[in-house]
Amino acid sequence: MVFYFKARPDAGDYTIFMGLDKFENEELIKYGFPEDVWFHVDKMSSAHVYLRLHKGQGFDDISEGVLEDCAQLVKANSIQGNKVNNVDVVYTPWSNLKKTASMDVGQVGFHNSKMVRTIRVEKRVNDIVNRLNKTKVERTPDLRAEREAVSAAERAERKQHLREKKKREDIERLEKERQADMRSYKGLMVTDKMTSNKDIASSNKSIQELEDDFM
Repeated sequence: MVFYFKARPDAGDYTIFMGLDKFENEELIKYGFPEDVWFHVDKMSSAHVYLRLHKGQGFDDISEGVLEDCAQLVKANSIQGNKVNNVDVVYTPWSNLKKTASMDVGQVGFHNSKMVRTIRVEKRVNDIVNRLNKTKVERTPDLRAEREAVSAAERAERKQHLREKKKREDIERLEKERQADMRSYKGLMVTDKMTSNKDIASSNKSIQELEDDFM
């Protein structure tokens, strides 16, 4: 089971989601999207909350409002963190999550600690948490199938870009060849290098005259 929420409307159409338990968390870790950002209460047990950015957006494109929504949601879904003030929430791109065979189910590390950021949550804001919970939708998605579908679409898009690039390159190559041919043709048509019919006739007459002289 995965729970889906909608971030504040004035920030744009952003989806926030989290797994029911550590087993769903494991699937979310495994089949995340490049646009996903992972949130967790620092040094405490909590839900793994994800924010899905729009395609083409990066880590630095998260607005303060959406960031606050994610931080409040992850704090509210931490048994210990929900009871105390001044909680730190860490967040990082999904691609920075590190999973090894020795880790427990749902446990993660980081490839690069420099890509992990921290936001301080002073206290729970019920207005934010209640607003998010009103948008809550429960689903049992096939995360693997969703990820494979996205990967297939990305491969198709890359192939299309390569085809378009090759087509542009072919057009440019043909145009360069045409221009080269035109320059070569113009070189052959230079007046000083051209021989007219009159010149040919004159040349033939001279040869004939030489032959007559020889006879």
